[in-house]
Amino acid sequence: MTYLDRRNRKIIDAIIEKAAAVCPGSLALIAVGGSFATGDIHEKSDLDLLILINDERGYQLAHTFIQDDLGVGHDLYCTTWDSLREDAQYPHPHIAKLMDSIVVWHADEKYLSELEALRARARTVLTSPLSEADYEKAASQLRMAEGCLTDALTADNHSDILNAAGGVIYYTENAVALLNKRYFRKSVRRAYDELNAMPLRPANLTGLIESVVSAESDEALKGTSLLLIREIRRCFHEVRRMFARAKSEPDADVLRGTYEEMFSNWRNKMFLAAQENNRHLAFMSMISMNAMLSDISEEMETGGIDVLGGYDPNDLMKTAQSFDEALSHYRRLYEQAALTENRYPDIDAFIETYRQ
Repeated sequence: MTYLDRRNRKIIDAIIEKAAAVCPGSLALIAVGGSFATGDIHEKSDLDLLILINDERGYQLAHTFIQDDLGVGHDLYCTTWDSLREDAQYPHPHIAKLMDSIVVWHADEKYLSELEALRARARTVLTSPLSEADYEKAASQLRMAEGCLTDALTADNHSDILNAAGGVIYYTENAVALLNKRYFRKSVRRAYDELNAMPLRPANLTGLIESVVSAESDEALKGTSLLLIREIRRCFHEVRRMFARAKSEPDADVLRGTYEEMFSNWRNKMFLAAQENNRHLAFMSMISMNAMLSDISEEMETGGIDVLGGYDPNDLMKTAQSFDEALSHYRRLYEQAALTENRYPDIDAFIETYRQ
């Protein structure tokens, strides 16, 4: 037994003894996580424990301290069953302590069974095919990263920019892991190895992250953070298109009424904007049309209709005509879905049909 093994055993025994003295019945089990569970140990490895407690009295077992002879800090914190149950739903990729920690002491066999049931629940989530709900969970982390990017781009203070760039990296890594339905098994020290093993990612993901942490100026920090987000977005868009291609046939239930809605909301506004040279009206109408198309593209493949590509602030009539072309392209999806738009020669014809 090595010195570190003996040290670890002393800490674990001390927790058990203290639990019996100050909060009997509160300690459910103790498991070893971190580097001592993965085998990635170095001379300064601290002991990372899962100290699972049954009630609030168990928080008395928590303690932080520094071991001077090795110059190592230890953080003995307690985890509740509710926290583990939340982790078993895989809300984030930091669930290694739930999944991989090695139980070294338990108060009752029932606690082992309950822990294994939570692990089984998490494995079911992790091994199921990527769903749109899974995608959205990952995308929520990407949105957090994008928020940090905004903070970085608008900050003036160097420390604020660094902090925001750190958020970009943290949430980006979370987003990629969730997109791949993986969790981080090892320490941050091995993060690049784990990220590079994930198939759904930008090809140079870790290189992009390294460029952020290697940036030597505020402008470089901002630029590299922006590039990282751009590449992650491309990756996410490709996965989103995979979902759309899986149901690429035009869906009448999704499409019904949408062409008429687009025509009503924006078609005449575009030509009015051209007549009045109202760039704001033209631009925002196209933005609104593009947002609606984006929503529909989450349900089915729309054929890559590019509304915004036709915007020309110096020629709004040409812009309106390009909008009409995009609208005509969208109308062909109606034909593929065996739909016809609702048209009437005049309002009386509509009223006659509408009353039926």
